[in-house]
Amino acid sequence: MNNKIILFLIKIYLGLVGIPIALSQPNETRDPDLGELYSTRPSMAQSQIEEFEKIVQTHKEQSQPLWAPIPGWAYGYDSQPQPDHQVKAPSPGNRVLQIGEDQEELNRLLTIEGSNATFSRLDIRHAQDVIDWFPEDYPPMPDIIKYGPKALIGEGPDWGCGSCHLPNGKARPSNAATAGLPAAYQVQQLYDMQNGLRYSADPRKPNTPNMIRMALAMTDEEIHESAEFWAAVPWTRRMYVMEADMIPEMYLNPDNNMFFTVGSEPTEPLSGRIVETPIDIYQANYLRNPRTGLNVYVPLGSIAKGEELVVNGGNGKTVQCSICHGPDLMGLGIVPGIAGRQPSYMMRQLYDFKQGTRNGLYASLMQPTIVNLSIEDMTNIVAYLASIIPPTTSIEKP
Repeated sequence: MNNKIILFLIKIYLGLVGIPIALSQPNETRDPDLGELYSTRPSMAQSQIEEFEKIVQTHKEQSQPLWAPIPGWAYGYDSQPQPDHQVKAPSPGNRVLQIGEDQEELNRLLTIEGSNATFSRLDIRHAQDVIDWFPEDYPPMPDIIKYGPKALIGEGPDWGCGSCHLPNGKARPSNAATAGLPAAYQVQQLYDMQNGLRYSADPRKPNTPNMIRMALAMTDEEIHESAEFWAAVPWTRRMYVMEADMIPEMYLNPDNNMFFTVGSEPTEPLSGRIVETPIDIYQANYLRNPRTGLNVYVPLGSIAKGEELVVNGGNGKTVQCSICHGPDLMGLGIVPGIAGRQPSYMMRQLYDFKQGTRNGLYASLMQPTIVNLSIEDMTNIVAYLASIIPPTTSIEKP
């Protein structure tokens, strides 16, 4: 069915049940984290840093919280943003050896179980020439995924799309998992970023302005090429969701805003958060194995509470998600699937919608769903969604 027809029918349905919707019109003009282990990486070129800082300042002025607190765990923080917080431009990894690094060790060829490929650590950390451990899992990577926007190549260290989103589109908790999302939806999100209609409600998050900077550099051809590639990659769930009150001690890595498990016994209170952490840190962070699974800790009772909100609307508190996202929550036309998606990313989207920092063409469709939701409600919703095993997928082995 045509996407415009689907959205029109959704609008009519919501109107019939008493929820007014006015689709915003797109702007006709456009404004002109890696998990590395080293803090000595070369920074971006000065012109790139200036563009990054310009975007950061604009969004900092527009991201003043309308309501608090920000769910810091979803954005990769364990504190609330402060007015004087400085956002530093992230530094992409590359093949340049830094002072004190062991050249022999970094050039040693590494392997991963199940892969025929071999790469050195220098290969792995090179963000503008994305490695491919499992090319059989998806179509061949186009240049935009492997090398990044052509306009930025040669301008200094930068990123290929697959560096942050991973070649299989499963991404890390701090990035969007793009695999299996409708191509038209992804195209619209990139245009929204170009038009200043989508940014982070937490102004500290550095990869959001960096993503916007890259979106601004992409041509229409690159936008469509990347969207069609990700849409063709099957979405397979790789999370192991468990309810908990206490969890193993966690370390929040400031280089990539990921939680790493540093203890074995449950000694740290979960305290209403959701924590996603790699099952194998070495595989996920050092080798950048895109198949590595995640342990996901969610609050006790959150899955059942979330199910009530998602499936039934919580006695009028929200709208049943299946109306727009399909009966199996796997998407409907341009509307993306939400079943089995990573909870940190999903929470960021709900909060960004509520804060108004995600305000693209179809954002108004989400307003009735979040207007009455608390942080706890949204946490419960994304916990339940993460627990769903989509009917057409299976959990990947870590």
